[in-house]
Amino acid sequence: MAAPMLRCARAGRGWSLGSRPRRTRPLFAEPAPGRVRGRSSAAAQEPRPGAREWAAVVGLEIHAQISSNSKLFSGSQVTFLAPPNSLVSFFDASLPGTLPVLNRRCVEAAVMTGLALNCTVNKRSLFDRKHYFYADLPAGYQITQQRLPIAVNGSLTYSLGVGAQWNPSATKTVRIKQIQLEQDSGKSLHDDTRSQTLIDLNRAGVGLMEVVMEPDMSCGDEAATAVRELQLILRALGTSQANMAEGQLRVDANVSVHHPGEPLGVRTEVKNLNSIRFLAKAIDYEIQRQIEELQNGGKILNETRAFDEKLGCTVPMRDKEGKQDYRFMPEPNLPPLILYDAESLPVAADPQQVVNIDWIRERLPELPSETRGRLVEQYGILPEHSFVLLNEDGLLDFFQNVMKETRAKPKKVIGWILSTFLGYLKQRNLAVRERGHQEGGLDLSVAELCKITSLTLPSTAYMCGMS
Repeated sequence: MAAPMLRCARAGRGWSLGSRPRRTRPLFAEPAPGRVRGRSSAAAQEPRPGAREWAAVVGLEIHAQISSNSKLFSGSQVTFLAPPNSLVSFFDASLPGTLPVLNRRCVEAAVMTGLALNCTVNKRSLFDRKHYFYADLPAGYQITQQRLPIAVNGSLTYSLGVGAQWNPSATKTVRIKQIQLEQDSGKSLHDDTRSQTLIDLNRAGVGLMEVVMEPDMSCGDEAATAVRELQLILRALGTSQANMAEGQLRVDANVSVHHPGEPLGVRTEVKNLNSIRFLAKAIDYEIQRQIEELQNGGKILNETRAFDEKLGCTVPMRDKEGKQDYRFMPEPNLPPLILYDAESLPVAADPQQVVNIDWIRERLPELPSETRGRLVEQYGILPEHSFVLLNEDGLLDFFQNVMKETRAKPKKVIGWILSTFLGYLKQRNLAVRERGHQEGGLDLSVAELCKITSLTLPSTAYMCGMS
């Protein structure tokens, strides 16, 4: 039977099925006419008459590492690229008799994130044990919040792309089921040369926020855009650096397909996606793989899969665990987490011993959507240009520095940035701002940056409109 061809329909709709010769290579190895790939999916070839339409359903589970000096339940430091096993407390190593002590900073970060994502923050939440046995999880269980998480019922609104341009008026909202606090596991380091696996527990016990999104998305582009918007929000809040290259933001995608009007299909989970670009590719590949499997009379297994970046395809990892496999139970060493607001705050409460939701709400910074609106109003730039300024890390700071140090017209500065500056950086594989320890970052000082890049801003007279 011929393999199907599909396309991601515009804002909210379905995957269309046609026919074409069966492939003998990975779906995303190289472009081909009519293929879904990134935002070009809108221009895919129309399905043949009579082809049945498929609907794809995508939900995300996003793990964001909390920006904190110490771990969630111990005083061990959190430092990227520290020597292996140099930041491990007795509790992190699960030595008998050690007990967890909750990190206040992590609680406040989760509350702030929940408020920014329009969630209801629960004044009473609970901790649970989630059992599974990996070498990098010494206790044999993870402390998480399965029954009653810290925040629930939120939403995230993002703008949809049209071709290579952003359309700020075309927005979509994904529901957020919950935000929960939990501890990270260690890291397994595989030495293929010596056929052995080494364990680094520096990451064990680091605080995570798991943001669970409802299955309101229908293709890789939508999921990638939602994750990027969340990434910007977390950075604006300062609750997570959300650097995917350093594992500070990891995404699990739940994907299924079905015919419109019929029950939802069996879902698979694509695990540990650590790049927005690969996230979109993995989801679109998995959607097409499932459609091809069903079209050929096969069956979709409820399993966990990984994305092979080199081959551009997903591969099986293991059967998907269910709740019965995790054997959830209440965490006996942690009492319920009690939060307060201005009305319920005890009169004699020590501010250092309680978390006040209203106090955190009053200190919420400007969020990305608000920043974009301000840029459009303050500088008179196009809405799509405000997206460019925020999406490139450090570019907004650079733009505002140029505006402070010159009398230039904003539109001409934007034109220079888009046509000359970003093109120069792209050609040399440089970034405006470098997070973490990667190479290729540039100073944000206007004079220094132009000196390093050997670029010259257009004359003040030109940029002020006098020539």
